[in-house]
Amino acid sequence: MQAYQILLLVLAYFIVLILISFLTNKSGNNSEFFQANKQSPWYLVAFGMIGASLSGVTFISIPGTVEFNSFSYFQVVLGYTIGYAVISLVLMPLYYRMNLTSIYTYLESRFGNYAYKTGASYFILSRIVGSSFRLFLVANVLQLIVFDALGIPYYVTVSITILLIWLYTFRSGIKTIVWTDTLQTLFMLIALGFSIYYISDALEIKSLWGYLETHNNFQIFFFEDYKSSDFFFKQFISGMFIAIVMTGLDQDMMQKNLTCRTLKDAQKNIFWFTLVLTVVNFLFLLLGLLLTDFADVAGINEIKDDLFPAIATSGVLGISVAITFILGLIAAAYSSADSALTSLTTSISIDILDIQKRYSEASQIKVRQYIHIIISLVLIAVMMIFKYAVADKSVINKLFEFAGYTYGPLLGLYAFGLFTRWNVKDKWVPVIAILSPVLSYVISQLSFTYLKFEFGFFILILNGLLTFLGLLLIRRQKNQGANF
Repeated sequence: MQAYQILLLVLAYFIVLILISFLTNKSGNNSEFFQANKQSPWYLVAFGMIGASLSGVTFISIPGTVEFNSFSYFQVVLGYTIGYAVISLVLMPLYYRMNLTSIYTYLESRFGNYAYKTGASYFILSRIVGSSFRLFLVANVLQLIVFDALGIPYYVTVSITILLIWLYTFRSGIKTIVWTDTLQTLFMLIALGFSIYYISDALEIKSLWGYLETHNNFQIFFFEDYKSSDFFFKQFISGMFIAIVMTGLDQDMMQKNLTCRTLKDAQKNIFWFTLVLTVVNFLFLLLGLLLTDFADVAGINEIKDDLFPAIATSGVLGISVAITFILGLIAAAYSSADSALTSLTTSISIDILDIQKRYSEASQIKVRQYIHIIISLVLIAVMMIFKYAVADKSVINKLFEFAGYTYGPLLGLYAFGLFTRWNVKDKWVPVIAILSPVLSYVISQLSFTYLKFEFGFFILILNGLLTFLGLLLIRRQKNQGANF
């Protein structure tokens, strides 16, 4: 495809999203922006969450992991299923019982204001960096296949990207996101299906399962080396906790669930979301194997995160694959980024600035809109930093490594709140939350240097454990009932 054709496709896509925003925008009030008036159909939330969970990182980076790590990532995905069960049976009932808009309000009621602000701050940091990572990956691809050819610099690409997201989210927020995520998930799955079909056809594969069974790189389970980051129990247990923290303790993902009418609807949403997400992740890994083999046959030398874009846009598979790839790519990027922009606005508005306590409804809307603009500018700045700082490594791994350090304190805080009866000396919570990631990093480096033991994604559990132990040290003598 020519650069101008791709640009027209991107513009047409955003016109559709802005139209959806216009149709879903009723009042633009805070209840609509933050909670969608609690009227979202559970099946729309479940389907849309698939796209938000996958994002541009999954769309490009997971197929790129297969070349070097086989299907080891699927061990993490299997761990997700247990994590999502914990979210459905433990966390969702708590959130609905407390009628929360921001899930971090729980920390205030359980421990106090310092714990509350600490939890919200870690989410804001995690989501800003995580969303910027995702957008950075996709913006790089769009820059390579579209904007470089048109002579448009990277900072303009990034700025336009964020502006377009802002246009369809600034009025109705999460209410619009529930609908746009549904459309974006559909485009992602169509792109996945088309790619698998055309590549397997080009390779003359008659049976995909037979292809997997006889392939030298098809290995899911790794039990041989407990020191390796691919060791099954490390991956599986890490996957369970990654799901809990990056979905259940993440305002972005939970804000969608909390727009369902009832707890029962939200739990149905989690069940079907888990089932479909597991299958889709397996198909992305299958796609990675197909891409690797096709690259060998076609003489394409790209590796890791460049593999899928290089093949899809080369034209060797036909125009339909190129079109669906572009649509799937931008859908993957924006299904994650748009909800992140909305959830960050929600958390800063409610958790940090307390606008619901300090301002009238009309003033709350104005403050919320200013915050929405500021967060947009922050995302642009962070993406520009990543352009010149990101290392030569698969982005999916970098994202989860970073999440291990920033979500670990949240894991420790919620585990302590839910499964103990102790209260804590609230003013010391920020200190514990800062020291735990630092100690986790030091321990992981020492263990690799002297024992050749890689923590990998397991760093999340170490970080959460250190936070939990730190909270034990600052517990108060007077006990408090646990919140289940």
